[in-house]
Amino acid sequence: MPHASGNEHPAHRAEAQGPAVPDYGPARVRRSRRKPRKKALRYVAWGTLGVVLIGGGGLAYAWQHLNGNIQGTDVNAALGHDRPSEQRDGSMNILLLGSDSRAGTHGKYGRGISGARADTAMVLHVDKTHKKASVVSIPRDTMVERPRCAKPSGGTAPGAQQVMFNSSYQVGGPACTVKTVEKMSGVRMNHYLEVDFKGFQKLIDELGGVDITTHKAIDDPNSGLSLKTGKHTLKGKQALELVRTRHGVGDGSDLGRIQLQQAFIKALIHRAQTVDPLGSPAKSYALADTATQSISADSELASADKLLGLAKELKGISPDRTDMVTMPVTYDAQDSGRVLPLDKASHRVWTALRKDRPIPESATRGSVGDRTDSPVSAGA
Repeated sequence: MPHASGNEHPAHRAEAQGPAVPDYGPARVRRSRRKPRKKALRYVAWGTLGVVLIGGGGLAYAWQHLNGNIQGTDVNAALGHDRPSEQRDGSMNILLLGSDSRAGTHGKYGRGISGARADTAMVLHVDKTHKKASVVSIPRDTMVERPRCAKPSGGTAPGAQQVMFNSSYQVGGPACTVKTVEKMSGVRMNHYLEVDFKGFQKLIDELGGVDITTHKAIDDPNSGLSLKTGKHTLKGKQALELVRTRHGVGDGSDLGRIQLQQAFIKALIHRAQTVDPLGSPAKSYALADTATQSISADSELASADKLLGLAKELKGISPDRTDMVTMPVTYDAQDSGRVLPLDKASHRVWTALRKDRPIPESATRGSVGDRTDSPVSAGA
């Protein structure tokens, strides 16, 4: 991404002037003997939002440059007024996307594949107190009704019945994915955040890797992941292979991959808690620079200041106050590689979000996505 015009890159100034440490002010992040604050929601969606903010107020001097990195999409203009009603009780819904764009990967993740699809989709619901949250993963292979969508390049993509959920991104970009989620859930999305393959891999490398434990060996020639049973520190390439793995776990469907992704999020939280932004301002800047180049967001959230403000609002939410589930689904009898929503159960999940209530455990019971046998856990 280009740097902000008219200003020398902060890293270059640091080299010329020596290891100057910026003034963090009274609101700076401090090291403490107390138990570190858990930052669950800042690391959901593969950690993009949290990595942007690891430097906290100490990166204020670089905000101008970081703002120029972030790509924004005017979702509200693309969707118009045919949307679910806004929730005015203080709660918030954010669609978190991991797209499978192959741009810049030189065919490493599949040749002959054009465009991008929503490889990972999670609806993050923050309750009105901003102290609790629910995360609902939507399997990419879910057969849904895709609504009529505006194309980013102009024109309109017609609606379609019984198509894969992740095709919505391919035909209409993030705005169409937001519209598809809103149609199937009846829940209005306040924002969306997205990261792609290349950006995700670089983010994990900048962090120095994440620690996981495998309870059984994983070997997936499709993603390239091969891990023996035991403890591992995954750098960017292996981390990407893990979150893309499906054929080497469970029944080979997207449901097993979702388990790995949710376990990886927890591992990322643990890793991010070890980062000391005051100990290395240069590294903190590099992390924030990488993150803001790697993510896209709706235009209302596409600035470093707005992301920082969001993180401050959510800082009281910890992992033990975050409920992670998979949208209730069943296997498609017509195609074993696809799943169908369990309508009544899914309705209960989305109704809980609309009414700002906890998702009932009974809503996901009986779903083929309601599994507890993940081969991976956080930590090493």
